Amino acid sequence: MTLPTRPLLAPAFALMALALPGLALADDTPRTLTVSGLGSVALAPDMATITLGVRHEAATAQEALRKMSEGLGPVLAHLSGSGVDERDIQTSGLSLDPVRVYPEGEPPRLTGYAASSTVLVRLRDLDTVGAVLDSIVGEGANELSGIRFTLADPAAAEDEARRAAVADARARAETYAEAAGVSLGEVLSISESGIGGGPAPMAYAMREASVPVAAGEIEVSMSVTIVYAIE
Repeated sequence: MTLPTRPLLAPAFALMALALPGLALADDTPRTLTVSGLGSVALAPDMATITLGVRHEAATAQEALRKMSEGLGPVLAHLSGSGVDERDIQTSGLSLDPVRVYPEGEPPRLTGYAASSTVLVRLRDLDTVGAVLDSIVGEGANELSGIRFTLADPAAAEDEARRAAVADARARAETYAEAAGVSLGEVLSISESGIGGGPAPMAYAMREASVPVAAGEIEVSMSVTIVYAIE
């Protein structure tokens, strides 16, 4: 005698349970607010870096190097004799290149060689910048690539810019939270990016300098991104 079979209902009940909205897992993802802040500090520089060079041409490569070396020696000696520390004088480039002319309708023609050396000089007394520029040209430097004003130790200015950036981010976060009708919670993360510095509009001219130089001000800026929990 065969007994009547009964349908298996357990799998059907399981499928129904998974489909019910009330049984879905709760979303535990925290609500957050991400803001960025910018802080900057402007102050007078206390160091200048100048890029100077000596370049000479000659018919042969050896002669070009000799003339360049003879011109560079007095420049370096003058800098050392002027009180510039050896650690603040650094050779940053040395090159020897062929010199060619390009007559119209003719192939290029080699006429000689050019040897050049580039030197970076840090000056920690800004009142001497103009006089140093004038004197090194008199000693044989015939190229001047640029001058840059910086801070010898920017750490304090960077910390001040960080504090200003965090305060700016906090103020933005409070504004957004108030507008959205939420409350700020704890800080979940802070990330930073330094965005460098540059001259501010204000400037002053070096006094008692043969070459007029305007140092201006250095602007140190920092940017932060802060993630807040919101309630």
